[in-house]
Amino acid sequence: MIQALRKLVTFDEFVAKYPDNTGKRYELHDGVIVEMPQPTGDHEQIIVFLVQKLILEYSRINLPYSIPKTVLVKPLESESAYSPDVLILNLPNLVNEPLWKKESTVSQAESIPLVIEVVSSNWRDDYLKKAADYEAVGIPEYWIVDYAALGGRRFIGNPKQATVSLYILIEGEYQVSQFRGSDACGNPCGERIISPTFPELNLTAEQIFQAGGYPV
Repeated sequence: MIQALRKLVTFDEFVAKYPDNTGKRYELHDGVIVEMPQPTGDHEQIIVFLVQKLILEYSRINLPYSIPKTVLVKPLESESAYSPDVLILNLPNLVNEPLWKKESTVSQAESIPLVIEVVSSNWRDDYLKKAADYEAVGIPEYWIVDYAALGGRRFIGNPKQATVSLYILIEGEYQVSQFRGSDACGNPCGERIISPTFPELNLTAEQIFQAGGYPV
């Protein structure tokens, strides 16, 4: 059987066509347009909780940051464009972004102190593809919030546990620290998430999971 080749599109073609008027979200993965799954209510509650916490923190310490609604992250060396669940922008650097004015797209690490993906059914993208591309961009801090323990066992342990994975860029490569709501025996873990971007942030994985209605 001859398999039809999937037509690849460029970033320029992608931004010219999407978003459309359907209200759906799309990303571009190496020239392939990917429709993002409709998020669950739990997923959205966690995003709202994280946005609120982060806005309070960067406002408290008077950093020139913002969390936009729809901004794309484009690795310069590929025909990809991602729409993170939470993206913190460093506003002073936007003047240096060539795609900002017309396409609300950023490509420079200096513009992106922190990005967060809340895991849904397409967990492989978060743990594999996006981790690699965010590392290539040089984004200093990347969180994967796997509140429903959907990721593979090689990422979140066996048995699987709800996990917040912090990928921190050290000498050009991500190093991972993980935080959970409970240990393997079910005992509460109140350890505070250690964020280099926000070293005084008072937040635990347990608080994040509970924001989505998940007991820990």
